[in-house]
Amino acid sequence: MSAPIPPNEAERLAELDSFRILDTPAEQVFDDITFLASQIYETPIALMSLVDRDRQWFKSSVGLDVPETHRDLAFCARAIWDPTEVMVVEDAAYDPRFSNSPLVVDDPAIRFYAGAPLQTSNGNALGTLCVIDRVPRRLTDGQELALQALARLVTNELEMRRAVLDLNDRLDAVPGREAA
Repeated sequence: MSAPIPPNEAERLAELDSFRILDTPAEQVFDDITFLASQIYETPIALMSLVDRDRQWFKSSVGLDVPETHRDLAFCARAIWDPTEVMVVEDAAYDPRFSNSPLVVDDPAIRFYAGAPLQTSNGNALGTLCVIDRVPRRLTDGQELALQALARLVTNELEMRRAVLDLNDRLDAVPGREAA
């Protein structure tokens, strides 16, 4: 079953594009955060995923060797619906939204998913920072808050990166200035 499209989808996608992050090489800061999430939550998989028009692309990944999945399969595509809440799926095999998904039925055999939306200062959810396990699990309230804190670190890094890119664009547009 396909994830519903958020009502602000056009605005969300335009903002995602403004970050110029899709299909870029790995970056240590994001890899460090997904590594920390995997270690803190003791999950075999942790992802920084960004939801594009047709896909979920992984800017950073621990424990998963594919660069992207189709948006229709993405747990993350549902998690961005409410950018203020962590989406927790304790056992995907019994959740009607996911029980027939190839990601649940086949490899990687997802059972547990917790995804904190990467909510920008404009209120748009670009994707999630998520932790995934092959066994059912629960999170405490404190663990949910900690996942949101890690997601805010990701979003802050993205917004600083965009500010630098925007500043460089403005400087490059100054007449008589050579590109750096």
